[in-house]
Amino acid sequence: MLDGKKVLFSGMQATGNITLGNYMGALKNWIDLNNDDSYQCFNCVVDLHSLTVRQDPAELRKRARTLLSLYIAAGLDPVKNCIYYQSHVSGHAELSWILNCFTYMGELSRMTQFKDKSAKHADNINAGLFTYPVLMAADILLFQTDVVPVGADQKQHLEITRDIAERFNGVYGDVFTIPEPYIGKVGAKIMSLQEPDKKMSKSDENVNATIYLMDDPDTVIRKFKRAVTDSDNEIRYTDEKPGIKNLIDIYSAVTNKTAGEVEREFDGKGYGDFKLAVGEAVNSVLVPIHQRMDELSKDKAYIDGIIKENSDKANYFATKTLRKVQKKIGLPERVR
Repeated sequence: MLDGKKVLFSGMQATGNITLGNYMGALKNWIDLNNDDSYQCFNCVVDLHSLTVRQDPAELRKRARTLLSLYIAAGLDPVKNCIYYQSHVSGHAELSWILNCFTYMGELSRMTQFKDKSAKHADNINAGLFTYPVLMAADILLFQTDVVPVGADQKQHLEITRDIAERFNGVYGDVFTIPEPYIGKVGAKIMSLQEPDKKMSKSDENVNATIYLMDDPDTVIRKFKRAVTDSDNEIRYTDEKPGIKNLIDIYSAVTNKTAGEVEREFDGKGYGDFKLAVGEAVNSVLVPIHQRMDELSKDKAYIDGIIKENSDKANYFATKTLRKVQKKIGLPERVR
């Protein structure tokens, strides 16, 4: 708790372009929680995590700034809460090393993300990739986080975070808050438009499979028109029709309508009408974000000010936890 509010931590990597799936499954939930006065939110651009894969330095800096701006454009309030770069708060890396010493090799070797990324990057299976979950645990525990918005495929990371925190607390007392998950119910998993049995991915080689948050309106409509469906032309929410089910999920998430309401709205209509309606509904969300991003891109001083102020704020709270941890494990106190 911070000033009587629950602490919420969330973050995205500064790699690739943010997709509609990232927005519906994560960012939209963050915005809803960000606007809830019962939460103090820390919204992080997790640029240190990005280093497990080789990055072009100039491109990484550009993407990090774009992502931070996108947080704001999408509706996160940088004054009410804290939007910052992970790399600007050294406590993330310092706490990560300490937590490495309380994490077991067997735990890390069982992490599915390590297995998946090792397969994709067989030429660069580095130690950072292996200990990635420990840095993620440090991200969360550094701010005494109460709630972490996670997708269904990220629950394993939160589970190991809880295990590490409980192990540390078992030795040194109640040092860390044990975080709880928050999983959005609607649109939590948006699938590929071309392969609806797979999650929408920003790294998909098929450009028509993914809606990116900065896609222009014509591109969005074109991609939805090309979305894979089936041949019976009936709009029903069922696992037997994965393409249509995915489009209904997207439409539901954007319009806040239930699957049943969507079925009734489009009863007797064809796939062409439905695909166009989904595209237009998505554009109604994306266009205001585009307009705000354009405004922010022209106000360098404003973004620089947010970066400075929120880095200072994040460092203040991070330092409080870090000093407590350092004292508990016996590291020498710093002379001031």
